[in-house]
Order: sequence, then C-alpha cells, then structure tokens
Amino acid sequence: MRSLDIAATGLAAQQLNVDTISHNLANMTTTSYKSERPEFQDLLYQDLRRVGVNSTDQGTILPVGVQIGLGVKTGAISRNTSQGPLENTEGPLDMAVQGKGYFQVELPDGTIAYTRDGSFKLSEDGTIVTRDGFTVQPAITIPDNAESISINASGEVAVIITGQVDAQQLGQLELSSFINPAGLQATGDNMYLETTASGGPLLNNPGQDGMGTLLQGYLETSNVNPVAEITDLIVAQRAYEMNTKVLSAADQMLQSLNQSV
Repeated sequence: MRSLDIAATGLAAQQLNVDTISHNLANMTTTSYKSERPEFQDLLYQDLRRVGVNSTDQGTILPVGVQIGLGVKTGAISRNTSQGPLENTEGPLDMAVQGKGYFQVELPDGTIAYTRDGSFKLSEDGTIVTRDGFTVQPAITIPDNAESISINASGEVAVIITGQVDAQQLGQLELSSFINPAGLQATGDNMYLETTASGGPLLNNPGQDGMGTLLQGYLETSNVNPVAEITDLIVAQRAYEMNTKVLSAADQMLQSLNQSV
C-alpha cells in the first residue's frame, strides 16, 4: 500500500519541521540569530494513465490523466536574514549593524568568517576580538592608556588618551555584504562562511553605497517571532498526528484484507 510509504514521508517532514522550530525557539535570546524555515516539495508521481496520450485510434487526446503522488520531501531550509531588534547594552565595544552588512572575523586558520554579532572584547594586547578571541578585521588595537572608546556610525574608531584633549583616530571598521546572504553557510558561534551561492563579499565602510551603519552600545537580538513559532509548532503537531492516523487506517485496511483471505 502506497499510503504507508507516503505517510512515512509526511512524518519525517513534520519531524524536521518540529526540529527547525525547536532550534529557532532555543535561539530566541541568541545575539543576531536568524530564524530558519523548512520548505517542502512533493515527491515524484506515478503515471497510471499519462495525460495527453491518445485514447483512441482516431487521435483522441486524454484531457486528464491518473497520477499518484508519492509523498513529500525537504526542498530547503531557508534563513530569514531580516533585521532583529536592537538591545541597549551600553558596552563600549558592543556594536549593532543597522541595515545590511557583516563584520569580518579572521579565524585561526586564516579563513575570513562573517558575523552580525558585535559583542566584541579586547585581547591581551588591546586588539578588538570576538568573545572567542578571533580578530575583527581590519585589526584595530586600543592603547592601554585609553580612557574611553568612541565608534561612530561610519565605523571610525577613536579613543581619548590620558592627558590629551583631542580624540585619537585608530582605524576604520569595514562591513561586508552579499548578493545572496541566505546562501551563507552557518558554522555555529554566530559565524557564517562565504559559499558559491552567497557570492563574494562586497567590502565598504558603514553607511556607504547602501551598507548599514553602526550603533555603539547596542547589540542586534534574535529575529525569532515566538508567537509565529508556537503557531507553526501547533500546525506541525496536528499534521504529524494526521499522518499517524493515515498509518493506522492503512494498517486496519491490511488487517481486513488478511482476515478476508
């Protein structure tokens, strides 16, 4: 009975749906997390009577056919790259990107990763790094005698040195954008890697050529909508239950068939 296999694909699809929803809900408070959504496609069809073939020797064409669907499959898990709400942290090295763009981070193997998590720290030599100690690019070092750090919307980093009146410019932060940011590969730790699907990075200063601006003392929070996720969870649960009922109905039909033989 095809219904057994078809219902099994439905159960697997809804299990994946629930897995994705649970991942989103688990990251409700993760800095700069982007929610995900599974996308499903129908499987191949069996043509018991193909549409468009001749039904008689006189050339009569079948206007409709007989096709049996074989279930559902996962087509993709897409990422919602929309802006998340901003949270005021008052941290001098906390930065949120308002608009499009990613910070560049150099990993230990020399690979450049991309993130919107701007909760930066200082290393032992004063370099601006991520919470895991990876250097933010381009590298900027804060002097140990700096009294305060200022980062404007354009990414210019300046400090007030002890005993000086004027601010000292230290460097310029850059952002990277992508033609298809949903094509970036998530690697965990709020990091993404460039892929063929995302296209190459387009570097620019914040606020130029459509690039987002920086906001010091703020962090971008998760863009997960908990109400929508709970609603989707209820729908997925009901869909799972209905597929289990299909299995139960098919099993009862097989039992009836066995008893009649």
